[in-house]
Amino acid sequence: MDIEQIRTFLSVAANGSFQEAANRLYVTQSTVSMRIQRLEEHLRVPLFVRNRSGAHLTQQGRRFLKHAKSMLLTLEQAKHDIGLPSRFRASITVGARIALWETMLPRWIGEIRASLPDVSLRCEIGFEEDLMRRLIEGTVDIGMMYAPQHSPGLKVEHLFDETLVLLTTRPNDPWPGDDYIYVDWGPEFYAQHSGFYPDMERPAQVVNIGWLGIQLILSNGGSCFLPIRMAESFVWARRLHRVPGSPEFKLPSYMVYPLDTDSAVLTQVLGNLRRLAAIERQARYS
Repeated sequence: MDIEQIRTFLSVAANGSFQEAANRLYVTQSTVSMRIQRLEEHLRVPLFVRNRSGAHLTQQGRRFLKHAKSMLLTLEQAKHDIGLPSRFRASITVGARIALWETMLPRWIGEIRASLPDVSLRCEIGFEEDLMRRLIEGTVDIGMMYAPQHSPGLKVEHLFDETLVLLTTRPNDPWPGDDYIYVDWGPEFYAQHSGFYPDMERPAQVVNIGWLGIQLILSNGGSCFLPIRMAESFVWARRLHRVPGSPEFKLPSYMVYPLDTDSAVLTQVLGNLRRLAAIERQARYS
């Protein structure tokens, strides 16, 4: 058994496909198959059931999953610890959607650093699919996102709700216009949006992050749904305006982390995030 076999096993488990795991690992599908075969031979059990719908963990594979994540996490922690300056007792990696890094998470990270100055923090941006995969692999400790998937060994915890509002650069123009940009905030937003605008045709512009939506409408004019938190400064500066009579949509935000952890530092960071989220909720509803 070697670490590449473990990494490959976790990638197949996360993606449910040998081919997708090969794409993610930048190797051939035959290489993935060979690694899994050797791992199964070493463990003397089948780890996956392969069929036309993909690759699914067997009962033995599900049991091995937590051990595989633990082994990879141990290696990653060892690599970090070896290069970690002596003034730090541990390191934590936090990954989040870019919208959550806008204004709020930098402030939260600042407060966590102030309360835990002897902990090194690595901060990254990612989408749900990538963040969930890395949580499964053990290369991200905490993921913060809007549409998490449920996976064995991971805890999904609600933090707070974003408020999405419809903002425009042209408050006197009728809405919707050809310059409306649909921001893909995930399946929950899609359901709310479709329910409120059942007859709306697909807009001419679709983007997958709110930051890009803001940049496009500020540069070219137009409208899109954005978290009011992200847009407040533009509203105050009268560069963006609420569309009269438009709805507000709720977008839940979650944090995802390993269910079974013996890391005291991770437990402390999670506690800090819960406290900061409670303050955020109180400020929004007070």
